[in-house]
Amino acid sequence: MENELERFLEVCRDLESGKVRVAEKVGGEWKVNAWVKEVILSGFRCGKLTQMDRGGFSFLDKDTLPVREFTPADGVRIVPGGSAVRRGAYLAPSVIMMPPAYVNIGAYVDSDTMIDSHALVGSCAQVGKHVHLSAASQLGGVLEPVGALPVIIEDNVFIGGNCGIYEGTLVRENAVIGTGVVINSSTAIFDAVRGEYVRADADGRMIVPAGAVVVAGSRPMTKGPGADMGIHLYTPVIVKYRDGKTDASVVLEDLLRS
Repeated sequence: MENELERFLEVCRDLESGKVRVAEKVGGEWKVNAWVKEVILSGFRCGKLTQMDRGGFSFLDKDTLPVREFTPADGVRIVPGGSAVRRGAYLAPSVIMMPPAYVNIGAYVDSDTMIDSHALVGSCAQVGKHVHLSAASQLGGVLEPVGALPVIIEDNVFIGGNCGIYEGTLVRENAVIGTGVVINSSTAIFDAVRGEYVRADADGRMIVPAGAVVVAGSRPMTKGPGADMGIHLYTPVIVKYRDGKTDASVVLEDLLRS
């Protein structure tokens, strides 16, 4: 047990420095490092439930999983107001967290990314450079099964408020996810530009194409009582692919950083 704990603490340090990642791009394809997930899970087994009171609030968690401490040398802006980053998560210099927000263990958040108020970066989620996670957006977490890819957001993605990206979804670079869009592996995305549905791949993972602009939409039921009553089902819709006009609509991000 002692060796297992030492290994866990070592890997957490490597995760926090960015030396080790739960998933990484190799030859243009994302690969999961299952052994990292296995070590993270061992930290839960090794830990004992303990009191972790802070700022007058009472918290209980495993003693192996405290909140990360940052210093100005880390170059991360964590604005006062209730945000937290768990041990074993990486935040690159120039990342901004608005309160309250949360980043869970195993997550990787790259440079120039904004994590807005009430946003969640779930366990092992991978977030690229210059990403905007708008207020109340959620990136689902995944520790088990250890071989499953986590939610991955590539570079220059804009995610609108109250979005939910779950079940190992991969959002390719430069995509824009409109306010209130929910994406998972079981709900197909309709590509209105190409006139076809984007469905989960052979591994059960939804992949949002590069540069896609996705908004919340619906489609009518085609059979059964629901069809007779005019019921519609929720469907994310790709309405266009990113261009200069779309880029201008998210230029506020650069203004906030300057």
